[in-house]
Order: sequence, then structure tokens, then C-alpha cells
Amino acid sequence: QVQLVESGGGLVQPGGSLRLSCTASGSISYINTISWYRQAPGNQQRDMVATIMHDGTANYADSVKGRFTVSRDDAKNTAALQMNSLKPEDTAGYYCYSDLQVLGTMRTQPYWGQGTQVTVSS
Repeated sequence: QVQLVESGGGLVQPGGSLRLSCTASGSISYINTISWYRQAPGNQQRDMVATIMHDGTANYADSVKGRFTVSRDDAKNTAALQMNSLKPEDTAGYYCYSDLQVLGTMRTQPYWGQGTQVTVSS
């Protein structure tokens, strides 16, 4: 059974930094994209924050460009989101998403983690 597990959330003051991690476990043969989404309090929608492709190409939401950096380590099936210069409006649940292929299957499928809370407040 494939699982994505996030860690690293917490409470931080404005201007501070946090590093989120996402670990994929299970019988995985290939990981295509890994993305970070966030869902702000009271919002029904999850918004894409950052995406990193298998070749390392990264894309960011305009609101986090220059402050957040996404990375991945395919040898360990992990990804990270380094968040700097955090603002109160970054407060949200952060979710890891991956489009990956399970051993013995012929195509990739989407998987979500359970989320980790980030609160930016003084």
C-alpha cells in the first residue's frame, strides 16, 4: 500500500522559516511529479504551491516565488518544501501530492498525503 506522509509543520513567526518533508512509502516503481498544495482555513479549495517534475523542473505559485523552494530525492522517495520569509497569509494545511506508479501496474496514479498544518503568527 502506497502512502505519502508529510512532516515539519508548526507555528512560526512572520519572517521565519519552515521545512516540510514528504515521504512516499510502499511498492513504488516510478514517481512522476511531486507537488505541494495548501488549503487555507475556511477554503474548500486546495491551491498548488509548488511542483517538481521527474527531471527536476520546478514551478511555483506567484505568491511564493522567491520564498519557497521545492526539491526531491528519488533515491529516498522524498520531497521537501523549504519555506522562507513566511507571512501570515501562508497559514494553511499543506498537502503533498504525487503522480506515481505502483510496482506491477502500467500507469501512474494520484496520491495525497494527510497534510501538515503551518501557522504563521506572532
